[in-house]
Amino acid sequence: MSSAQGPPQRVVVYTPQSLLRSPGAMFREMLADLRRSRELAWRLANRDIRAQYRGSFLGYLWAFITPLVNTAMWVFMSASGVIKVEVPDLPYPVFVFTGTMLWQVFTESITMPQMQVSASKSMVAKLNFPREALLLSGLYKVFFGVLIKLVVLVPVVLLFGIVPDAHLALVPVAMVALVLAGMSIGLLLVPVGTLYSDVGRFVPMATQFLMYLTPVVYAMPKLGILAKLFGSNPITPLILNGRAWLTGGATPMPYQFIAVVAGSLVLLLFGWVLFRLAMSVIVERMGS
Repeated sequence: MSSAQGPPQRVVVYTPQSLLRSPGAMFREMLADLRRSRELAWRLANRDIRAQYRGSFLGYLWAFITPLVNTAMWVFMSASGVIKVEVPDLPYPVFVFTGTMLWQVFTESITMPQMQVSASKSMVAKLNFPREALLLSGLYKVFFGVLIKLVVLVPVVLLFGIVPDAHLALVPVAMVALVLAGMSIGLLLVPVGTLYSDVGRFVPMATQFLMYLTPVVYAMPKLGILAKLFGSNPITPLILNGRAWLTGGATPMPYQFIAVVAGSLVLLLFGWVLFRLAMSVIVERMGS
């Protein structure tokens, strides 16, 4: 008699030997797990997106309500004379709205890895599956939000009489660069953030402070220590180029943009390796 066999099970073998002793085998395993996780990641992202907006009255509007409120606040303070902001070549509402939308993509990408792991604690502790599915699922959700932001950004720019040029095709490149930069930082924070909740409280404060050193609501200073701080901020070329491509301006910092993207890719790979090495400890702590 023959018995029906189920699908092959993924076997995990634990050894005392560090994965770093065989980096080639480790990277092959990482890529294999990434490929295996695509379908599960898509299902998780689809489930989470539906659940996120199903019980919400405003629905997809939440994707840009925060930048809209920030824009209204800064425009009001500028118009009432509380602050004096000079922005060349662009209406100030467009400058702030595009900057805060781009900045939100960056901050959402930072918090995404930690949120994915924290929201899946029970699944991670009980089930054996490629952990890359969590990251890939979060990435799908981030890019879904990016798509909504792009649908809103272009009409707003046109509403103020600004006609984008051929550089508009590069705006998705700026969005991807912001996601890469944010996710590379977020991956480095996952091991510590999972063990200590203080990290989750610290990140919003740190990103809020960093925003004031980035040309999000202020133009780039030309002189003084602020000019040096803005210029040395690696997120500055991503915001400046994204805004310029969206509003038909010239590319202000092309080489710095390429350097930041290259650095983000290296940091992302390092964060991925750290994530892999730390998951065994994270799973143990979650199960205890």
